[in-house]
Amino acid sequence: MSQPVQLSSLAAAGGLPVRPLHLAIGMFDGVHLGHRAVIEAAVRSARRSGGQAAVLTFWPHPSVLFRPESPTRLIQDAPTKARMLLTLGVDAVITQPFTPELAGVAAEEFLPWLKQQVPQLAAVYVGENFRFGRGRRGDVAQMLASARQQGLSVFSAPRVSLDGEPISSTRIRALLEAGEVAAANSLLGYTYFAHGVVTPGKRLGRTIGFPTLNLPWSPGLRPRLGVYAVRVVKAGLAAPLPGVANYGLRPTVEQSTEPRLEIHVLGECPVGEGDEITVEWLRFHRPEMKFASVEALRAQIEKDRLEVSADFSLH
Repeated sequence: MSQPVQLSSLAAAGGLPVRPLHLAIGMFDGVHLGHRAVIEAAVRSARRSGGQAAVLTFWPHPSVLFRPESPTRLIQDAPTKARMLLTLGVDAVITQPFTPELAGVAAEEFLPWLKQQVPQLAAVYVGENFRFGRGRRGDVAQMLASARQQGLSVFSAPRVSLDGEPISSTRIRALLEAGEVAAANSLLGYTYFAHGVVTPGKRLGRTIGFPTLNLPWSPGLRPRLGVYAVRVVKAGLAAPLPGVANYGLRPTVEQSTEPRLEIHVLGECPVGEGDEITVEWLRFHRPEMKFASVEALRAQIEKDRLEVSADFSLH
C-alpha cells in the first residue's frame, strides 16, 4: 500500500493485502518512546521480509468497561492517537472496539481468535509487560506458548527507561497533571500538543492589550491548570510562533466550569479565527491564580509575557 490506512476493527482488516502481517498490539496511549520501540520492530521486520506492518489498538480503554466510575483518563483521544500511529511507517492502524465479548476471550484463545480474524497474521509484537485475555491472565510467556501452536512469531520489546525508570503512559499522565510538561515531553519523544480550530472568544484579552487565540480542547487527561510557554504551528507558516498559553477556569473574570485554552502570540500574529493550529506545550510557567481585579490580572499577564519572551530569546 502506498498510503497507510485506518481501519475501524479487525473485521475490516480482511481488506488488507494477502501478505504476511506483522502486528504491534497495545493501547499505545500517548504513543511514547516505549510504544515506538514495539511498533518500529514490527515495521523493520515487515520491510525485511516483504510483509506488511500494522498496529492493533483498542477503544475505549478497558477501564471504561471494568471501572466505569473511575476510568483511566487518556492522554489522547482515538482520532489523535490514530493520526500519530499512521506516521510511524505502518501500513495500517486497526482500532478494535473493546467490548465485553473481547474482554471475555481467554488468554489461551486470544491468538487463535486473532489468527481467525486476520489469516495473514505472521508475527505479533508487544511490550514485555503486555497482559491480555480474560482477567488479564495472559502474559508474554503464555503468548509464546500459544504462538508456537499457531505457527506465529512473537517479539517482546524490553521496556524503554529514562532517568532510571521505565517510560509508561501512567508516568507521563502523572507528569502532565503535575505541570511537568517538559519532563513529559522527554518521555513522549515529541512535544505534547493540543490541536483544533481557533474560535471566537469573549475578546477580554483584546480589551486589556493581550489578544488571544481561543482553542476548543477537551482532553481526557487534563494537564495542570496554569500558564505555559508554547509554540503555535500552522500550515503555511515559515516557523512556529512563540506564545504564552493559559489553560484554566479564568477565576478572575468568570470562573468557568470547564478549562479553556487561550494563547497569546508573542509578536505579530498571522493566525485568526477559523485557522487550524497545533499548540505545542514547552514549559510550565506558573499556576493559575485569582486576582483582585482585572488590572492586577493585566499586570501579571504583562509579567508573564516578558518572562516567557526572555526564555524564548535564550533558545
